[in-house]
Amino acid sequence: MPQPALLAHDIIRTLGTRRVLDGVSLSASPGRRIGLIGENGAGKSTLLRLLAGVDEPDAGHVTRPADLGFLHQEMPFDAAATVGDVLDEALREARADLAALDLLTDRLARTPQDSPGYAELLDAYGARLEQARQRESWDADRQAAIVLDGLGLGAIGHERALGSVSGGQRSRLALAALLVRRPSALLLDEPTNHLDDGAAAFLEERLRTLPGAVVAASHDRAFLDAICTDLIDLDPAADGPVRFGGGYSAYQAAKRAERDRWERRFAEEQAELVALRQAVSTTAHRVAPDRGPRDSEKMGYGHRAGRVQHQISRQVRNAARRLEEAERDQVAEPPAPLRFRGGALAAASGDGTLVSLRDIRVPGRLELACLDVPPTRRLLVTGGNGAGKSTLLAVLAGRLVARGDVRRRPGLTVGLLAQDTLFERPEHTAAGTYEAVLGERRAGEVPLDSLGLLRGSDLDTPVGQLSVGQRRRLALALLVARPPELLLLDEPTNHLSPGLCDELEDALGSGPGAIVVATHDRWLRRRWQGPTFHLEARRG
Repeated sequence: MPQPALLAHDIIRTLGTRRVLDGVSLSASPGRRIGLIGENGAGKSTLLRLLAGVDEPDAGHVTRPADLGFLHQEMPFDAAATVGDVLDEALREARADLAALDLLTDRLARTPQDSPGYAELLDAYGARLEQARQRESWDADRQAAIVLDGLGLGAIGHERALGSVSGGQRSRLALAALLVRRPSALLLDEPTNHLDDGAAAFLEERLRTLPGAVVAASHDRAFLDAICTDLIDLDPAADGPVRFGGGYSAYQAAKRAERDRWERRFAEEQAELVALRQAVSTTAHRVAPDRGPRDSEKMGYGHRAGRVQHQISRQVRNAARRLEEAERDQVAEPPAPLRFRGGALAAASGDGTLVSLRDIRVPGRLELACLDVPPTRRLLVTGGNGAGKSTLLAVLAGRLVARGDVRRRPGLTVGLLAQDTLFERPEHTAAGTYEAVLGERRAGEVPLDSLGLLRGSDLDTPVGQLSVGQRRRLALALLVARPPELLLLDEPTNHLSPGLCDELEDALGSGPGAIVVATHDRWLRRRWQGPTFHLEARRG
């Protein structure tokens, strides 16, 4: 039984007044694993929702397998449901396969081979057998246990209500349910956001073994490099969305080359347009009344003048036609890519330790013997889920009271980029919020649109309508515009495009002030040049 393909043709989707997707097509054959790349707002999540059938396109159509699986923000279970309920639903199809095979086996045993219905029963048995084989239905319960353990959920009791587990655990449980199901096509929206190294590596290995198609939108460069057979870039390009073969490393090189070609083509066409406009203007001027004939030219002037004027008029018409065609067919100007231009992320800090922690304890969340943060320190905090990275940053910021000895230098300014970014007035625009927080003078000294974190079209958007990534960029912009002496960044590359991740990482280099970064981002950790502080996850 061949696995069905996932197909989208000429998809158009408009949200509000903005056309998010304009004629996007996609073909995801069985065994292909496609990554969706693009800035926030490029339409990655929108495309996934259209592929899944959660939303409908304004134009175009999607052909999808019946047993498609979609990982997105909300689980289809209420808080009272248990972990066991989620697993039972995930195993329902595999158990149905086995029950159907038992029934068909019994009916075949009781049906004579020369009976008219025997061939039909045999075909039904073969189809169900192949489906069970693809789903690994006989091994589904054991595989479910392996998946739960691989995603760090093995210790959670099946009787636990979903309302009693963390948001990250619920996300991993939703992912586990899809891996257990093994659908013909799998759609994933930021699947590694709540995974540590071991769980991410487990997910990558599982996805590589799925027989069906996978389409994943992710900011995780290591994940994209590990699993993708193709990448589709939804950012603006000369000829629309571009599909690249290979993983993220291959994409980076191809993307740079594609951008160079687009810029070259645009420059060449603009030069040609200037030349054509000049030609039209010059030849049109020559058609205008010219000098009269000299005495020596009077005999043949009328004939020659008419011929010359006719030739010039024809040149004008030809040049005008070429200009019209060139203007109609010219490639769009490459939009300026977002470029993080934050300058110094932290301010000069003077002398002495900024924060000193001794014998710190936050019950159930963090235990720490000692940590000192001196001026100009660049410190990377690592650790698995539940190790207390976010808790440590909250203690350093003074937002969470901990048992033990916490000492801060008097007058120390601290800024925290938290994972959950909320603003008190969601109806205020991004630009209005920026000015309200910083004050008119400082907002004028460091304009929001000068930082390269939000596009001009986003500045007048109410913050309540911005995406999660755009709200985090606004929060980062507020910190950059008035750098604190100690800057704390909690998973700063979450929801940022790969290109902006690179820009931000470069800005984390040496400079004034101290920066503490907590992250699971494998690429950031591979590039990190400073000291690392590792937190072990607490057991029990």
